[in-house]
Amino acid sequence: MTKNKQEKVAASNKKAFHEYNILEKYEAGIVLTGTEIKSVRAGRVNLKDSFAKIEKGEVWLYKMHISPYEMGNIYNHDPERKRKLLLKKAEIRKLTDKMKGTGETLVPLKMYISGGWAKVEIGIAKGKKLHDKRDDIAQKSVKRDIERAMKRF
Repeated sequence: MTKNKQEKVAASNKKAFHEYNILEKYEAGIVLTGTEIKSVRAGRVNLKDSFAKIEKGEVWLYKMHISPYEMGNIYNHDPERKRKLLLKKAEIRKLTDKMKGTGETLVPLKMYISGGWAKVEIGIAKGKKLHDKRDDIAQKSVKRDIERAMKRF
């Protein structure tokens, strides 16, 4: 029996796919306050410059901007506070072991609502060099040209 989960993507990090090679992806829950979840459901999230760190056996997400809720009060949240990601201990150990390589980092790829819960997809990423970025852009443009030519016929 498969569950039919509906996903509503609140934000995606397109810059991460341009700047990094994504080696592996993980799904994690995230700890949010009441006004934050309302802003997430409204899609007022920016993952552009955010990153994750493993500290003392816990995974924390930094610099993710969630805009303050418009209908909130004086208890609204700080837009760029650090937020805890919810992963199992075995997954955190796996991440820690894989992060020992050189130049690897944890990058959030997208944030979405799944089954009523806010989730973040994080990826182990390795930075691209300038020539790698140029190669990717060239491949995308060739692929786009081929698709255009196929549409004509």
